[in-house]
Amino acid sequence: MRIGLPIKVVIIIALIGLSIWTFMRYSVKLGLDLQGGVHLVFEAQDTPEIKVTGDTLNRVQAIIDSRVNQLGITEPIIQREGERRLVVELPGYQEDPQSAIDLIGKTALLEFKDTGTKYVEEGTKLTDAPTILTGADLKDARVGYDQYGRPVVEVEFNPKGAKIFAEFTRNNIGKYLAITLDGVVISCPVIRSEIPDGKGQIEGNFTLASATQLAVLLRAGALPVPLQLIEMKRVGPTLGKDTIDASIRAGIIAVILVMLFMIIYYRFPGIIADISLITYVALLAGLVSALRATLTLPGIAALIMSVGMAVDGNVIIFERVKEELRKGKSLISSIEAGFRRSYAPILDSQITTLIASAVLFYFGTGPVRGFAVMLALGTIISLFTAIVVTQILFQLFERLRIIKSAKMFGV
Repeated sequence: MRIGLPIKVVIIIALIGLSIWTFMRYSVKLGLDLQGGVHLVFEAQDTPEIKVTGDTLNRVQAIIDSRVNQLGITEPIIQREGERRLVVELPGYQEDPQSAIDLIGKTALLEFKDTGTKYVEEGTKLTDAPTILTGADLKDARVGYDQYGRPVVEVEFNPKGAKIFAEFTRNNIGKYLAITLDGVVISCPVIRSEIPDGKGQIEGNFTLASATQLAVLLRAGALPVPLQLIEMKRVGPTLGKDTIDASIRAGIIAVILVMLFMIIYYRFPGIIADISLITYVALLAGLVSALRATLTLPGIAALIMSVGMAVDGNVIIFERVKEELRKGKSLISSIEAGFRRSYAPILDSQITTLIASAVLFYFGTGPVRGFAVMLALGTIISLFTAIVVTQILFQLFERLRIIKSAKMFGV
């Protein structure tokens, strides 16, 4: 079914309006290089029991993601790099980087060990006592306070753990239960009575911050393998603000220069190209916001570069139309033939760019991937504006009899 020109125009206007609304409704995510924050690279280490595999690294990534999200950090980036490394970026994180390292890199293996009648001091390495329960048996962990108002970590076991805990406390009243984190004792309370409901609390020399961190670690679970910090970098927000301002200025200047060139060189068709370029900018801004894509400095470079690519299709079309006009064909015939002859070269050039973007995304990491994503988005939108939007504009202005002669094309 053929769609009439008025409906096409309404659809384009609706898409532009929706894109502008989306851009204003959803803020664009800024990457670490623009917003500031902490950049960390960890490497998973083999243990005698577990070798690092792709599945192991996936589990580590999921646990780290859970830990970071529980801190309320907006839009963290946690991605694999190679076979053993994980890149963690925390945009907007302005706290001490060491606290982030402790939260993310700690194995957090919680164990409840039977030490019998022996009290073990906090901070002692304990490896020889039998393990009764582990963090895997927990259902929940949260911060609470004891009768003196000191922070503690309240824990609740799952049904299986609660049953084991009740039986152990019933049979070991008056004895000690050491609680260790990564093999180090953090508390060693005496069992005063049976605890049948599967609830208890971990007491120690906690501050509110350390109790909160421990609760987060316990809820997220223990890492299957230890992590070693390979790289730590802190990016200041001032650098990000300066970069954003400079990039916005560069983008505006690029768009203005391209628009002026198109008008000077192609005359009225240049105005059509400029309208198409404005449409391109609106659609691209809306798509980036809708996809919640993270905008990085390389991504901004790709967007600025894609401004020129956005009018490349129009240049091909206009040159084809001018060639037809020089052959003495009518204006309408020249426009139709110009578009028809332009489809193949436009598609070839844009598909080539998309292939290059796919290769960069597949083999690249971090900033290179951001560049590839933005380049691909810009290419897809520019293909739509060049082939669809520009043709609709030509049809509209021809029907309104604004386009009247070949002189308007500079021929």
